[in-house]
Amino acid sequence: MTESRSRIADDLARLFNDAAGLAGGVRREAETLMRTQLERILSHMDVVTREEFEAVRDMAANARSENERLEKRIAELEARLAGRPADAPGAGWNAEI
Repeated sequence: MTESRSRIADDLARLFNDAAGLAGGVRREAETLMRTQLERILSHMDVVTREEFEAVRDMAANARSENERLEKRIAELEARLAGRPADAPGAGWNAEI
C-alpha cells in the first residue's frame, strides 16, 4: 500500500509539474502574441521611438540656446550702432536696415 501511495504521489507531482510547465508556456505564448499585436498597431500609427524623441529634444534645446546667444549678440550690435553719431562710418548702413 505504501508503494501505491508513493506512486500516486509521484504521478500527482508529475501532473502538477507538467501543468505548471504548460501554464508557463501558455503565458509566454500570450505575451509574444500581445507584443506582436502591439508592435503591429504601433507600426501603423505615427509614433516615434524614445531615441528619436530624445535626439529631437536635444536638437531643440541646442537651437534654443543658439537662438538666445544670437539674440544677445544682435542686441549688443544694435546698441553699438545706435551709439554712433550720425556722421560716423556705417551710419548709412544702419539707416538702411
